[in-house]
Amino acid sequence: MQVRISDGATDDEAAAIAAALARHVRDEVEVYVGDADAPAVVRDRPTAGSTERPTAGVEADHADGLGPTDREERLWDEIEDIELGGPEKYKARLDEQGKLFVRDRLDLWFGEDGLLFEDGKFANFDAWHPDSPEVEADNDDRLPGDGLLTGAAEFEGRQLHFMANDFTVKAGSMAQKGVEKFLRMQQRALKSGKPVLYLMDSSGGRIDQQTGFFANREGIGKYYYNHSMLSGRVPQICVLYGPCIAGAAYTPVFADFTIMVRDMSAMAIASPRMVQMVTGEDIELEELGGPDVHARQSGSADLVADDEEHARQLVADLVSYLPDSADEKPPQTEGTPPSKAPEGIDSIVPQEPNKGYDMTDVIDRVIDAGSYFELKPEYGKEIITAFARIDGRPVGIVANQPAQRAGAIFPDAAEKAAEFIWTCDAYDIPLLYLCDTPGFMAGSQVEKDAILEKGKKFIYATSSATVPKQTVVVRKAYGAGIYAMGGPAYDPESVLGLPSGEIAIMGPEAAINAVYARKLAEIDDEDERARKEQELREEYREDIDVHRMASEVVIDEIVPPSTLRTELVNRFDFYEGIEKDLPDKKHGTIL
Repeated sequence: MQVRISDGATDDEAAAIAAALARHVRDEVEVYVGDADAPAVVRDRPTAGSTERPTAGVEADHADGLGPTDREERLWDEIEDIELGGPEKYKARLDEQGKLFVRDRLDLWFGEDGLLFEDGKFANFDAWHPDSPEVEADNDDRLPGDGLLTGAAEFEGRQLHFMANDFTVKAGSMAQKGVEKFLRMQQRALKSGKPVLYLMDSSGGRIDQQTGFFANREGIGKYYYNHSMLSGRVPQICVLYGPCIAGAAYTPVFADFTIMVRDMSAMAIASPRMVQMVTGEDIELEELGGPDVHARQSGSADLVADDEEHARQLVADLVSYLPDSADEKPPQTEGTPPSKAPEGIDSIVPQEPNKGYDMTDVIDRVIDAGSYFELKPEYGKEIITAFARIDGRPVGIVANQPAQRAGAIFPDAAEKAAEFIWTCDAYDIPLLYLCDTPGFMAGSQVEKDAILEKGKKFIYATSSATVPKQTVVVRKAYGAGIYAMGGPAYDPESVLGLPSGEIAIMGPEAAINAVYARKLAEIDDEDERARKEQELREEYREDIDVHRMASEVVIDEIVPPSTLRTELVNRFDFYEGIEKDLPDKKHGTIL
């Protein structure tokens, strides 16, 4: 922004105008005096991570006329120097990497007035900023804040703790003073009961300075102890902006939710160079621990953002479903109708148990329009885990996806569902199960991939969740799949069936093969054998039909599909304050 003021204005007046406008318009301001071709003052756009010095030369607004002394002015100089970050040559590289400088990143997240305060700005000050001679801007010994910013901010109307690595300081590496700042922030979060936001861009521990922070009682190892204590107490959300290696990679996996930024972030237990040294494997960082690896194969990333702005928007959407702490209820909004008519549900669900369809077409007809927020969409795709709202109430949806491998539960999907249920239960978010599965997958490969172990965790999470649970048998509910998916034995508040529903040990084809294969083989006439097989199939399906289950009061009700949303609204509302007790014990052993 360019501004021209009248001839004769003083430099102090020009500076005051520039400072005021820069704060208001959030942009660089150039102030020209009279007809001058060059600006008298250029004021950079302020950032959320910057402390604003009172405009020099302006008379103090005090009755006694007193204002800042030289001592305070020196302090302001020191603060401004700290806020410049690390050496200029490293700041210049951020543009090449498509990354924001850390204080500009805080500006993106929190805006003009969102940063409430910063702690530890002067960390390690004496070591790198002697009074004389002054450390040069490009000197690698610059360690402002010891490479880590911590403090408190307001984000989307919510107060939270934050930490953010400064990648211009030793590649965001962690050392003694920065570690202490990190630990203090976590410990204060335990006391305050406010969420924690980790903006990670760290190469790991500063190896050449490891004495004093690596193995100490209050060293970097305490990060993960504190993560564990915070787990389920307050939401922990981590966004990765760079290559987080070794110790730095544990914070994202300990967080409740992890977002990686494409073409920018990675995480791994060791760097490619270390991997090659230890194993001989020659591998690029993207292939070792990039977003696709962790979003599709390891399941360590919940979401992948396209860029920094997208990462912020994803977190803004995410926190709208979460309470500030386990002591509070999730935030409710005004309900909105579904984006698609509930009357279409019955037409979407095929009567044939082996015919595929997309479960999101059912979900869209049950939840509030625009409220669907899926987590881990590329991992364990046979199960959907998503937040949504039903008449303004946040719910966690666990749904089989018949469009993916018939909705069979594979090990990755079981693990994904267990972790999601556990998180929802920690933050008092009710659960909606939409069941349409042939059960847990069988075969030698899934046994090697720990289908029993991970399936056990899925069932355990469902068993232990004390939030209100509603289960809908959309179509097939075979084998132990109905156990994991909140079946009648797992203390749901309701088990509802759609008219397409079936509950059985196994499906008709498998049952006929298991029970009647020998008898059918004894029938020589091919037509007679086919007729008998069809007769047995129909008898079996009558036996497992949802009407039989309702008749025997196995399920609570068969509901017309067009009324499913209304049923769920009423049932979640009615059971909102339900109390469930677990056995008196220290904890289970399954997870």
